[in-house]
Amino acid sequence: MKRLGWILAVLALGAAGYFFWFRAEHYVNLPPLAGRTWLAFGDSLTSGYGASEGHDYPTLLGAKLGVKIINQGRAGETSQDGLARIDQTILLDPRVVLICFGGNDTLQAIPREQTIANVGAMVDRFVAHGSFVVLIGIRSASVRDKNESLFKSLAREKQILYVPNFLKGVFGSPDLMSDYVHPNDAGYEFVATRLEGILQPFMPQL
Repeated sequence: MKRLGWILAVLALGAAGYFFWFRAEHYVNLPPLAGRTWLAFGDSLTSGYGASEGHDYPTLLGAKLGVKIINQGRAGETSQDGLARIDQTILLDPRVVLICFGGNDTLQAIPREQTIANVGAMVDRFVAHGSFVVLIGIRSASVRDKNESLFKSLAREKQILYVPNFLKGVFGSPDLMSDYVHPNDAGYEFVATRLEGILQPFMPQL
């Protein structure tokens, strides 16, 4: 009986290792082919609107992972605005890029299909540069999240790492929000901790 338990444990560990290897092999540019810079590219959720200085998620996440993440978040931007400045962003030679656009698109009633097309074009540019891309999803304003399936499908199509719903575990918690859209210091800390847990297994290759 003990021997059977040992065999099952070995098989479980082997399956877990195989699953990680198989999954990792299907992410494009892992390890990255581009430079040494980490980059967070997005709107106010990336820039850290609602937080005190130094408590935006890229700064907090960088400290947790031991890397410096350049914050390229700009409040108020739509996915089209982000796409318009992608050339100058690529000049920073990003090795890893965390993309998070879509919140302002939803607020401005921009069609979801257009948002996905814009984000997909960003992904293509960074992938062509050799960057490892992490796509962070944004919920739609509807009760049933109509963005989730589109972001998830895009990530699968482009073979990039996907993190669902930036505000998961934060939205709706008054102690974590500075207003009805943006986290406060504690909220961005929550986001950074969640992202750390997702990215940490990839760090040996990043």
